[in-house]
Amino acid sequence: MQQHIRRPVVAGMFYPDDANELQSLVSNFLDQAKPAPGPAPKAIIAPHAGYVYSGPVAASAYSALRPVHDQIKRVVLLGPSHRVVFEGLAAPSVELFATPLGNISIDRSAIEEILSLPQVQLLDNAHAQEHSLEVHLPFLQEVLDDFTLVPLVVGNASGAQVGEVLEQLWGGPETLIVVSSDLSHYHPYSLAQRLDESTSRAIEELRLEDIGYEDACGRNPVAGLIYVARERGLNIDTIDLRNSGDTAGPRDQVVGYGAYVLH
Repeated sequence: MQQHIRRPVVAGMFYPDDANELQSLVSNFLDQAKPAPGPAPKAIIAPHAGYVYSGPVAASAYSALRPVHDQIKRVVLLGPSHRVVFEGLAAPSVELFATPLGNISIDRSAIEEILSLPQVQLLDNAHAQEHSLEVHLPFLQEVLDDFTLVPLVVGNASGAQVGEVLEQLWGGPETLIVVSSDLSHYHPYSLAQRLDESTSRAIEELRLEDIGYEDACGRNPVAGLIYVARERGLNIDTIDLRNSGDTAGPRDQVVGYGAYVLH
């Protein structure tokens, strides 16, 4: 059955590979997060760096899901491709994604459904070494009860192409959308703050054309969520905005992280 499981590749690097240590770390992040205002979100945007850097910011978004932990039965998870260049969106062929906290079942029927769209393909190579989805899985496992996963790595795709996939999988309160993205990379602290505040305003105002690849490494999946928010008349709110200089690193070259909720 080995070929049917996508094994973790950044456990022990981006987050602990020991289950007890990992669960304790994620639980502490969630407990320390400030409660997000408003109802539980339909979608979140959260970062995907090593937990020591971005974990507290990711927890700001995930803690907002605690009131509906038992309602969410399916998670559509989208993140950018860091290692493989391809067109459209890549789905995996496996049955399970594994983390130190256990296995997560893949919603194969949902993947078969979106494979009818020309921009979606099966491409295990895009998932094999990709961390942008993997680092979110322990947060989901800690916050939610039983759920299935629709993991999609986003390559060269427009907001409309990603948005069409999201519309097909949108569902009701049983479906959560998670978009994985960091913000600016390797600027001095004060410049990064200005750049990331500008990007956050563009996200809140649904101005996807004003978000460049240097502004958010998950620009394409973010653009897809903004596209749907525009179409449906929904709002995206910033609930946390920090960078690695705030959490765990030096301030000469920082990486920006934001947490956002869509109601």
